[in-house]
Amino acid sequence: MSDSDALVPAHGARFVLKLSSASDGAAVYAAAVITPSARHDYRAELSESGDVSLTAVSDPASRDHEGMLAMIARLVARGAAGRRTDGLQPWPARITRWRGPGRGG
Repeated sequence: MSDSDALVPAHGARFVLKLSSASDGAAVYAAAVITPSARHDYRAELSESGDVSLTAVSDPASRDHEGMLAMIARLVARGAAGRRTDGLQPWPARITRWRGPGRGG
């Protein structure tokens, strides 16, 4: 099983953000919504103010799944300044979340 195969859930949806580039107050992530039957890739631009811009680079996910991806990205963006204050890397290298049926999956 390859690393990408491990990300395909049996049910629900997996949300992945992988850091592409970062500056002090902003970051760009390669993002994806992965379901048992499809993968939907995005470019996610995040700023410490909590602003998030998602651009589909393949077929977009459902509105619910895209909304869940945006919510996860906003939480990462809003937490960046606090992580810096705590002496941590403000922009995590990778974020992976899973939501089962009835929870955004």
